[in-house]
Amino acid sequence: MTVIGRVVTIISSLFGIAVIALPSGIITAGYMEELKAAQEVWDAYYPDGTYAGKDLLKGQRIPEEYRHVVAEVFVMHKDGSILLMQRDYGKQHYPGFWESGAGGSVLKGESFEEGAQRKLLEETGIVAEIFTPKYTVVTRSAIYKGYLTVTDMEKDSVVLQKGETVAYKWVKKEEFMTILESNQFVPARRKRLEEFVSTI
Repeated sequence: MTVIGRVVTIISSLFGIAVIALPSGIITAGYMEELKAAQEVWDAYYPDGTYAGKDLLKGQRIPEEYRHVVAEVFVMHKDGSILLMQRDYGKQHYPGFWESGAGGSVLKGESFEEGAQRKLLEETGIVAEIFTPKYTVVTRSAIYKGYLTVTDMEKDSVVLQKGETVAYKWVKKEEFMTILESNQFVPARRKRLEEFVSTI
């Protein structure tokens, strides 16, 4: 009934609401992010690269007759150096390993080049328009389309993607080949790059 009592009641009410509301907001945001990732939709292709007219959902088993497309971008600077990105230590596969440039699944409705452009921007902050096709590798579940892009950007302007990458470096071809052949480089990416890197 007193003024002090009312002030105490208001403060305790606000504190009580904050204790419930703050964690709820954090949990909800995390849940929505996971839900969005799980609902990623891809176009289905046949192993020969022909569009199949079907949808595939990330996280679900891909039928044997279909593949989804993964675009990989090998980035070179106009001075001849090569961009290496280090995977986040929280990644399920190959945490802390190095890989060349950027890469990821092409989303439903995107062309292969549009997927490459989007992944490059998301993972490095690099804006590029010219993507030269360099290799195609077909596996049990995916078609990997490899592209080369050459940039004249400031080397220190690469942007890291939270949860995906923790570091980057520009290296000369000799150092790149040493890292490529080491146990610090993602093995599957190394295998896909073997024929291409012999030509650079």
